[in-house]
Formats: sequence, C-alpha cells, structure tokens
Amino acid sequence: MQFVDETVEGVAVESVWRKSQESRCESKSCQTQPIATGELSAQVGTVIEAGTQTEWKHDQRALDIDLGPLLDYPDVGMFLKRVEEDMIRELKKNWRSHAFDGYEVTWEEPNSQVSCLHSLQYLEAAAKHLEVTSVSWNSTGSVIGCSYGRLGDGDWSTEKSYVCTWNLDRRGFNPNHPDVVLEVSSSAMCLAFHPSRPSIIAGGLYNGEVLVWDTSRADDPLIGRTGLSIDSHTDTVYQVSWFQDQSQGQRLQVLSISTDGKILVWQMEKDGQLVLFDGFALVTQQIPSNTKINKHGRGDTAVGVMCLSSSHFDPSLFIVGSEGGYLLKCSSTAQTVALTNVASSVPLKAPAQFTFSPQGGPVYSVDYSPFHRNLFLSAGTDGHAHLYSMLQSKPLSSLQLSQKYLFSIRWSPVRPLVFAAASGEGHLLLFDLGKSSQKPSLVIKQTDNEKPVYCLEFNRAQTRVLAAGDGTGTVKIWQLSSDFTEQGVREVNLLDDMASNLID
Repeated sequence: MQFVDETVEGVAVESVWRKSQESRCESKSCQTQPIATGELSAQVGTVIEAGTQTEWKHDQRALDIDLGPLLDYPDVGMFLKRVEEDMIRELKKNWRSHAFDGYEVTWEEPNSQVSCLHSLQYLEAAAKHLEVTSVSWNSTGSVIGCSYGRLGDGDWSTEKSYVCTWNLDRRGFNPNHPDVVLEVSSSAMCLAFHPSRPSIIAGGLYNGEVLVWDTSRADDPLIGRTGLSIDSHTDTVYQVSWFQDQSQGQRLQVLSISTDGKILVWQMEKDGQLVLFDGFALVTQQIPSNTKINKHGRGDTAVGVMCLSSSHFDPSLFIVGSEGGYLLKCSSTAQTVALTNVASSVPLKAPAQFTFSPQGGPVYSVDYSPFHRNLFLSAGTDGHAHLYSMLQSKPLSSLQLSQKYLFSIRWSPVRPLVFAAASGEGHLLLFDLGKSSQKPSLVIKQTDNEKPVYCLEFNRAQTRVLAAGDGTGTVKIWQLSSDFTEQGVREVNLLDDMASNLID
C-alpha cells in the first residue's frame, strides 16, 4: 500500500441551528418616558424708586450750591444794611458784659433733695468698734477709700486696723463688703488717693509710718513704706497728701504731717522704700513775732501739726493748723534751717512766715478756697468755722456751728460760696454764703446716737456726691441737691466782694 499527497476541495456544511437563531434575533430598547422641562425666573414685576422731599416749586427762592451762582435777595440785603449798626453796637456791648462770667450750663435734671445713696461699712472693723478717721475719692470719682482707727482716748498703737475701698460703679457692689481690704499694723489715721493715678493710695499710721499701696495689684498691693528710722515721724501722722514736684518727673512724692512738728516729703524709690526727700520743722522759737505763743521753752520745742492745706494758686504756699489752736502761713521755698536737735538725713527747714490769730483749741481741719487766692477756712475744738484772709491775722468771720467739736471743713469744688463741715454731734452741715452768712442752709443728721462725724470729702469728678465718715465706723455717700452744685451768676465776684468788704 502506498500513500501520496493530494489536495482536494473542502466541504462546508451549513449550520441549520445558527440560521434558525439569527432569524429570531430582535433589537429592542427600554427607557423612561420623556420628562417635560421648562426654565422660569422669579423677580419683582415692577421696580419703583420713591423719595420724600419738600415739593419743588420753580418760583421758590432757595439757596442751593448746586444751582450755580448764589442768588441775590435785594430785600434781605436791605434788611441787613438797616440793622447792621444796631447789631454791631449790641455785639460790642455783650462782649464787654460780665453777666455770665463763671456760669456753666448744666444738662442734668434739677434735684431739690439731699439723699443718702449708700451706707458703707466693713463688718470686721465695726466688730472692733473702729472709727472712720479719713475718707478720700480716687481721680475717677468712682472709688471711695476710708481709713479705720480711733480718735478717742486710749492706747491703740499696737492694734491692727484697716484701709478699705469700694467701687460704687462696680457690678455686684456690696456696701458691707469692700472691694479692697488692706490690713495695717497700727491705727490708720489718714489716707489720700493720688490726684491722677486712680489705684495709688497713701496712708499714715498712729505709729508714725507712711505707706503707699497700688490697689490694682491683687497679690501684694504695698509698694512703698517709710519704715521706722531716724527720718520717720515720732508721733501720729494726721494727714498725708501728694506733693507735685515737676522736677522729679514721674516719681511719686508724698507729704506727711505729724504732731512731732515735722512736715516731711517722701520720694518713692525702686526698692519700695519711701526715702526722705525734703523736710520742714516747726519750733516755737522760729514762729513769727506777731503771735502770743510762749517762747520761753527749749530751743527745739516742737509745734504739733494736725492739718495742712496747699494754695490752689501758689503751690509753694500752705497753711498748717496746730495743737495749740493757731494757724501758720508757710512756704516750701524757705531756706532758713530749723533750730531743732532732731536727727534727720536731710536738713530740716523752718517754713513759717506768718501767724494768724489763735483759736480756742486744737485746729483739726483747714482748707484753701479753690476760687479765691486769699481765703481759707479752719475748724477745731472751739466748734467754730473761721473764715480767714491771707492779708490779715484776724478771721473775717467766725460762725459757731457746734457745741462740741468741728472735725472737718471743706470748700465745694464747684460752688465758690458753699462749704461743708462735720460736727461732734453727728451732723453734716452745708453752708451757702450767698443765702446766709450766719446759719447753715442744711443740717443733715448722719448718726442716730450722736456719734461724731470725723471726716468728709466732696467728689471732684462727680460733683453731686459727698462722702462722710463717722464714729460708728460708717461711710455715708450723700447726693447733693442742685442748689449746692450749680454755680450762680457772678458767684466768684460775690466772693471777691465779700473778702474785700470785710478786709476794709
């Protein structure tokens, strides 16, 4: 058998199945029904611009810079020419007039009542029966400070005391809970806020120390103290005030007075010490010769100082009131060395220049007038309010206001003829010399048990407010009526006339 290659044609067999399937194939599609859409917009159908204005009339004479050149009004021009001479004459007359000198417009509602706004008390001080010895307003007029101590008999040199402040505008103000309580080692006899820095306050103690606090410092508010050294006061500090010396820039300077006869100026140093910067001493042998003071004592016999007030017109001049009942005109520019054997790190000078007629007992308070360069008031144990002039030794007038003592007297900062006094019977007395020079215009009963009112201060920032502290340990805040706070026409002139007439 033999095999050979041979190519033959292919045989194709047609598929019957595929044909049958292809014949049954169909093309179909599925879709949702067509959705009808449309574009629309919403908007105000109509827009209208409207305005309110006076109706315009074409023949109206109106002066409008948009109209071009200014219109000429012959009738107005004729009127001005006709009255020009009269107007000029009246304007010149008004310019020369002094009818409204010293008058200030007030927009406050008139108030005819004097009312007690707050009655402040520190309960721990009240429990010890401590008295309010001094009050002071800070520079904003919203914070009142007071010192607690004792002015009666007894030895309280080692008894702890307090200096407290209340912010009357503070939210949550509590009259029985001070915002700041400063504990001191001895009876606090006086205090004074800084005139421009509202958180700085100085105080004087029974033991002779002078302290300075910054109440904005919560942890350690004490920023300065004199301590007890050869320069310190050896007796009670009865008053402190802030000394303004431009040459020392921003350094704090505190003036203190004491019954040891010394008037000292302290300067704050960086280490927190108050260092003696300047000082004065009052001794009987250097008092001017017009006084009847007994000068037969020792050469260094001190004149005890209890109060001081500086002139608003000449800061170098000040008046001091003494234990002996007399008042001395002094000058801080004095160069005479004081004849005293008291040790001091700086030379003490003798400032006394003139002596006024003595009063019947110790002088507790003296205050220069803020409106007249020569007038000042004094008060003391004789119960009289004395009005003095710098130009004569005898008082211009003396008014008996108390059968006991007068502990404080202050001029109003806004009314030249108004002053207030604090009495030993527990009364606050308000005087208006424009209405009466013989009796008070208003007597306010501050204490129910006739405890003395020891101190008072007008608020210079909020002029309708007056604070007074008393022997019950209470500080009362009084709102004054407009009669005591609104200056009358020519009131300063009336004060000038009063001084001039009485002097002549």
